Amino acid sequence: MILEELSILNYKNIEEAELHLSPGINCFVGNNGMGKTNLLDTVYYLSFCRSYTNPVDSQIIKHDADVCMLQGKYLMKDEARVEIYCGLKRRQKKQFKRDKKAYEKLTDHYGLIPLVMISPADNELITGVSEQRRKFMDMAISQYDKEYLRALVNYGKALQQRNALLKNEEGAIDPTLLELWEEQMVVSGAFIHQKRMLFVEELTPIFNDFYTRISQSTEEVSLEYISQLTDSDFGNRLVENRQRDMLLGHTTVGVHRDELEMLLNEHPMKKVGSQGQSKTYFVSLKLAQFHFLLKTGQNVPILLLDDIFDRLDANRVEEIVKLVSGPGFGQIFISDTNRESLDKIVERSHDNYRIYTVEDGAINPMKE
Repeated sequence: MILEELSILNYKNIEEAELHLSPGINCFVGNNGMGKTNLLDTVYYLSFCRSYTNPVDSQIIKHDADVCMLQGKYLMKDEARVEIYCGLKRRQKKQFKRDKKAYEKLTDHYGLIPLVMISPADNELITGVSEQRRKFMDMAISQYDKEYLRALVNYGKALQQRNALLKNEEGAIDPTLLELWEEQMVVSGAFIHQKRMLFVEELTPIFNDFYTRISQSTEEVSLEYISQLTDSDFGNRLVENRQRDMLLGHTTVGVHRDELEMLLNEHPMKKVGSQGQSKTYFVSLKLAQFHFLLKTGQNVPILLLDDIFDRLDANRVEEIVKLVSGPGFGQIFISDTNRESLDKIVERSHDNYRIYTVEDGAINPMKE
């Protein structure tokens, strides 16, 4: 999977850009706040129909503009070329097209362009709420499993309907309707639970290997999937909790309350990890996700590395450089505030790279 050309119009602080990209490594260098992360975010948006950093579409349109446009031209593994277009206008529904044909549902696009992004914001996987960790599992699995994505959508609708019934203040709840939505939750929830459990089992040893290589230590990292469905019948639990759920006005049992516990030497990472250990942890976790997608998908994922070398010691930076410069990785986009780490990477990539400067949203090739 190669992004050959990228066109940007009015995306955050990037007014206009036309980039012809390297199939290997693309480096973007500039000071903080100049637009490096915004550039990588456009690549992310074309894969997931949403921003990595801002969930509100209207806020990604440049503040003095009414229209935003992204267009990417991709070379697939089978040598086919695909053009992806996204257009946004204020107060209108966004358009997403593949080869000039609009998608009926945005979920139909999901997984076409596998991608993994690693950024300082990923520390939220460790320190943030459980929803962040469920989202990590869901986005990873959904990129290669359409049935899982459908189960997520169905579960979400059923959960929303059950919660609406529980909040009904006009009278008694229709038990037939309640049972209908609970049945849908049970079917979809069981499928989601099984897929998440298998994902964590397969991801953990890959993750541990990356952490060991980057940290060059004997520290052991692990992931523990915690779910209310593991040792109980989901349908029975829903029935048993109805009265409590009616009082609270929401559903208290289900896969929407799952947790992915992140451990270092059998202790919660968020309690015992230093800054360097935490950064190594989430970088290793995302690289493991990359290799999981590589193993399960048809196309090599695109890898985005946004300012990840800061606050890592020289040895850890060197190990990450070795990893991403080695076999198994395809097209890579890297942003940083200085060229030291970037130069180490491009030295290993020979002529298969391009370097750009980013200043006040202007992106220009750097003359060597």
